[in-house]
Amino acid sequence: MEEQSQEAQWYVVHTYSGYENKVAQDLQTMVENRHMQDMIPDIKVPTEMVPEIKDGQEKMVERKLFPGYVLVKMIMTDDTWYIVRNTRGCTGFVGPASKPVPLSAEEVENLGVETQAPLSVDFKVGDSVQITSGPMEGFMGTVEEIDLAAFKVRLKVNMFGRETPAELEIGQVSLL
Repeated sequence: MEEQSQEAQWYVVHTYSGYENKVAQDLQTMVENRHMQDMIPDIKVPTEMVPEIKDGQEKMVERKLFPGYVLVKMIMTDDTWYIVRNTRGCTGFVGPASKPVPLSAEEVENLGVETQAPLSVDFKVGDSVQITSGPMEGFMGTVEEIDLAAFKVRLKVNMFGRETPAELEIGQVSLL
């Protein structure tokens, strides 16, 4: 395998179903132990929060968007390929004949894996906001916490007469 690019790109790694978090965790540990954070800067298991009714109670649960897959941002070299490929639970890269193919910029954007940092948000803790996308679209919430580094906002959402905590991407809410 020859050196392809000096810029880290997103690759899709196939795993045994149900082992996505374990593979991501093991891979992260291996990257840290080998001090390769500059070669493999990010590992994600894309999830979404969805309402689930159990025993007549609705609650928000986290669901994997792509069961059996982990997204890895890495600079493809023989070493990084070997580390990912030999992580327990990993069955290989997605691509023809297991030749890793990076996601295009458009695919990365559509998957919402990487979001550009907003310079500022127009709401603050305590403000009422509307959820503009995702499974809770249309609901109102009160901002509890804003995490610009992670592009997340934590809300208390009034659902069915009770306050429900929710964590969303900053881009999924707007000021009323």
